[in-house]
Amino acid sequence: MILNETYTLHNGVEIPKLGLGTWEIADENAAQAVRDAVAAGYRHIDTAWGYGNEKGVGEGIRTCGLPREQIFVTTKLHADFKTYESAKRGIEESLASLDIGYLDMLLIHAPQPWSEFREGDHYFEDNLMVWRLMEEYYRDGRIRAIGVSNFEKEDLENLIANAEVRPMVNQVLCHISNTPAQVIEYSQSQGILVEAYSPIGHGAMLRNAGVRGIADKYGISVPQLCIRYCLQLGLLPLPKTANPEHMKNNADVDGVVISDEDMELLRKVPTITNYGDAALYPVFGGKMSEDGSCEARDFVKRD
Repeated sequence: MILNETYTLHNGVEIPKLGLGTWEIADENAAQAVRDAVAAGYRHIDTAWGYGNEKGVGEGIRTCGLPREQIFVTTKLHADFKTYESAKRGIEESLASLDIGYLDMLLIHAPQPWSEFREGDHYFEDNLMVWRLMEEYYRDGRIRAIGVSNFEKEDLENLIANAEVRPMVNQVLCHISNTPAQVIEYSQSQGILVEAYSPIGHGAMLRNAGVRGIADKYGISVPQLCIRYCLQLGLLPLPKTANPEHMKNNADVDGVVISDEDMELLRKVPTITNYGDAALYPVFGGKMSEDGSCEARDFVKRD
């Protein structure tokens, strides 16, 4: 089963090949979602300081019936935390909120603050300072692996050239119709595992007739096709759901192999220009102001 398979990070830590994303799962519902996922066989849970559900996720880990060391837990340092003081406070808050003893992995959520996402300044010095703080937690064992999210090639190069510990993971938006080839290829060339969040395009792939036709050809669901697509690219997909049946369906991809011809067709599916309600968020093309409000803007594919 895919749920029993792992990738090995460049520091030797094993990470399950499929994880449960928890974005937009409310804190009061997160514990049950985690317990349901564990019951379905998941051993990898992904959350973030910015999701506001670390307490619920931590409760789910503590009450799922398995020893702590059998669950791989990732959280992310908020993208706005670009000073030593704010980053340290954020890490300590995540450790306290989760209350699971240690983190399996911590990621910087984005290279820029959310209100400036993809707007020019890469915050090289600030990210390097935050990274060095994360290295301290990594060395003392409170975090088993460290990485980044939404980092472009230049952002990765900054850490690789100047830090002591190379990032182990780069978590990016990746799905059929939006496969950022350049950053994937560069990350993989540096031994950095690429994780794919929103592998079903925040549900947009369910509405694509061409994608549905290919899924039907293989006798699988559209989410299963999307997850298999990511796996065949060597990525680690993180589908988000609180529905136990969807959790099971998403993981039921064993024995499915997408042909080279169909992989190429899927790569060429036209880029999404509207992510629906998610279009407000920066990673889906929206704009977040400093007061935390959001507005939609045209999504620009970044290769």
